[in-house]
Amino acid sequence: MLENIFGIATAAAEQAATTAAATDPAAAEATTGSTIAALATTFLPLVLIFVVFWFMLIRPQRKKDKQVKEMLNNLKAGDRICTIGGIYGTIVGIKDDTVTLSVGRDNLTMVVARWGIRSVEEVTIENDAQELN
Repeated sequence: MLENIFGIATAAAEQAATTAAATDPAAAEATTGSTIAALATTFLPLVLIFVVFWFMLIRPQRKKDKQVKEMLNNLKAGDRICTIGGIYGTIVGIKDDTVTLSVGRDNLTMVVARWGIRSVEEVTIENDAQELN
């Protein structure tokens, strides 16, 4: 995209220089230099804003997505997990896109989508249910 913008801007600068060169060669040299400087000062802030957005927004999100994908690929039976709905359970079975969880004292099982798992928990939940599984 930036190449297209710079290409259009460069073509406009060359056309302006050609027009000026037809009338006065000294003016053509001055016009070309000032046009390029004007283009640089115009597009430099846009490029800097893009670089800042890249390092502050896009790059961290890609890093987080990579960590989540790695966590989902490393799931195994016996892992204690929390779903995006706030349900805690222990994995008893894994298929391609689904995970079977054991939830509660009665070994109630439920099947959830793999993408619905928020995190693998290492701590136990302290509430009324002493033994969850």
